[in-house]
Amino acid sequence: MEQRSLYTILENAPLAQDVFRLRLLGDAGWIKRPGQFVNIALAGKYLRRPISVCDWDGDVLTLIYKVVGSGTEQMSRMAPGEKLDLLTGLGNGFDAAPARGKKIALAGGGVGVPPLYGLARVLSRAGESVCCVLGFRSHADVFYEHEFRALGCDVRIVTDDGSCGAKGFVTDVLKSLDYDYYFACGPQPMLRAVHALGKEGQLSFEERMGCGFGACMGCTCKTLTGYKRICVDGPVLLSGEVRFDA
Repeated sequence: MEQRSLYTILENAPLAQDVFRLRLLGDAGWIKRPGQFVNIALAGKYLRRPISVCDWDGDVLTLIYKVVGSGTEQMSRMAPGEKLDLLTGLGNGFDAAPARGKKIALAGGGVGVPPLYGLARVLSRAGESVCCVLGFRSHADVFYEHEFRALGCDVRIVTDDGSCGAKGFVTDVLKSLDYDYYFACGPQPMLRAVHALGKEGQLSFEERMGCGFGACMGCTCKTLTGYKRICVDGPVLLSGEVRFDA
């Protein structure tokens, strides 16, 4: 159930090119699974901005966002001590249970990487072996490589231009891995390519959202059982139910 709360900014610092880490003080008890998100209200903006939860610990919430428009640019100028109005309790996150005891691959592209960090922490604490394939445009865009390694993950970096790690796409690396189950988050072309590899897994969609709680029907995805709303039925959907033919 969504709820509205005020959070205090503890940190709002750059991590990579146009990428910022936002640490907030406030209630994190609503988080039930990694991969859920918040919807942030900004002064002068009609629509809230949906941002995935990267990590949570006690009463500290960590978000990572990329400056892509006037709203996120406005966020990047906010300072510690300022307040943010958040809608929380949003989205159905990753379900780690189906991956237990399997060879697990996490595939993230750009700002699709942050929600995978919270998932990697959950899986690592459960004793699972995790390989993370993190894709970026170039070396300047890479972030959280060391944080994933600190969890004990096998981390593979891939960049479009080859300036860091392997050159190519996330799927190029996935094809060389031995894994049984995957979790993926990133732009839809990446998710489509990962899905086409035919493995079992879960896909977390990045969609433009109007309301964030299913009222506006602005973020739908075609599945075997009809259209689902990414904000409430997702953002995580099972690979077996997703259709990319429309």
